[in-house]
Amino acid sequence: MRKLAAVLLALASVTVASPARAESNSGQQVPQLHREGRHLVDQLGRTVIVHGVNMVWKRAPYAPPDTPAGFTTADADWLQKYGFNGARLGVLWAGVTPDRPDVADPAYFARWDRVTDLLAARGIWMQFDQHQDQWHETYGGEGVPGWAAERPFPYSLLPWFPVPFPEGYWTPEVSTVFDNFWANKGGLQDDWTTYWKLVAAHYKDQPYSMGYDLMNEPFAGVEWSTCLVTGCPTTYRQELQPAMTKALQGIRQVDPRGLVWWEPQQLSSGVQVPTYYTAPPGDEQNLGLSWHNYCTWVFLKSAGVPLANSDNCRSFSQDREQNALQQAATMRAVPLMTEWGATDDTDAIGIDADVADEHQMGWMYWAYKHWDDPTTADDAQGLFTDDADLSTVKVDKLRQLVRTYPQATAGTLGSYDYDPATGRFTMTYTADPAIHAPTRIFVSPLTSPHGFDVAASAGDVSVHGSYVDLRADTTQEIQVTITPRP
Repeated sequence: MRKLAAVLLALASVTVASPARAESNSGQQVPQLHREGRHLVDQLGRTVIVHGVNMVWKRAPYAPPDTPAGFTTADADWLQKYGFNGARLGVLWAGVTPDRPDVADPAYFARWDRVTDLLAARGIWMQFDQHQDQWHETYGGEGVPGWAAERPFPYSLLPWFPVPFPEGYWTPEVSTVFDNFWANKGGLQDDWTTYWKLVAAHYKDQPYSMGYDLMNEPFAGVEWSTCLVTGCPTTYRQELQPAMTKALQGIRQVDPRGLVWWEPQQLSSGVQVPTYYTAPPGDEQNLGLSWHNYCTWVFLKSAGVPLANSDNCRSFSQDREQNALQQAATMRAVPLMTEWGATDDTDAIGIDADVADEHQMGWMYWAYKHWDDPTTADDAQGLFTDDADLSTVKVDKLRQLVRTYPQATAGTLGSYDYDPATGRFTMTYTADPAIHAPTRIFVSPLTSPHGFDVAASAGDVSVHGSYVDLRADTTQEIQVTITPRP
């Protein structure tokens, strides 16, 4: 989590026959992602790598407005121009059911439908995220409806004295709030499951959906400090796993095929500790692991701590990537790095992006715009110095994020490598002629301003602006090299 450095400083009955392709009422395939092994796969059978951004509007009405400082057609065009093919959208519980647990607010869905229509029209995959930070505005955070934020006894006998984010997490009251949720006191976890059923009912046929991220950075509760050392295996077994399974089963009553994403306990994003999810009941649940990567050295450097060096983050990022792959394999899930960055430290961004490429890990950068974020440890998280002006993009940061990469591979992906300094890109994959759609590679226009040359060991190549399509009627391994022209 982007605030972790500050922390360090101080199913049983429901199965899915197949995750395969959704069909519209006309019988045509709806573009949605599903899991095959450790990879995301589209409706055409291609392995998909996602390079996306987080879009979470944390203040009421919990969805970005149709203004330059919010999200407009120009923003959607900008994302497509620079090769971002994913977005994590904060469809907050507080927005979906603001008044009572079982009634959705159609006006809230309409606010997000405007955005999802813009993204889907440009082929941008969308993950729907139940974002929460420090539970509710009562505690200086956001996420849950007011009716779900009743203060627990005996803390309610006294006024709440504001504690800055993220320190508020550590307070006995907020820790108790989370423990009460995990224990389903007052049926609150049941109400959360109902919220997810309402979200799934609305988005189950959404083109370019990549499913539901059940809870952003779930907090362990009163035992949180032990998670810094052990990773809290008991918390997973007794609290997180049962809750995530309950929500999964609720969604499956409404949407039998959509991806469902589980997140590890909050502190695992910035501490090198194991995570302890196991596979839920059922042969195939189309599950995803939504994990976060925030290196402590980045915060220390931004805070001006002497000798703090973000170059130390390479080993940290390697460890978190490997842990994510191991955890995903145990869960029978596909991993996706759904938060990372939240900084203007371009060295740190380059390290995380390079290590993600090494592991063929898709990602969602935090964040697209700052959007007056009330719960962050670093205001330098967005891509623009002025949210209302796309011309104020932070060019050095953008140069690390806008990378040449294989968006969709028609076959088995071997490896790929991109040099952000020179723009040179290499890739190997074993073609599958049964997949009739082309392998598609996005080429960074920032490192190829004068065009580029493509060499492929087999197949037919066609170039469409910043996109390269390769069709190959063969089962052999294909080598691809893309070189910017001088």
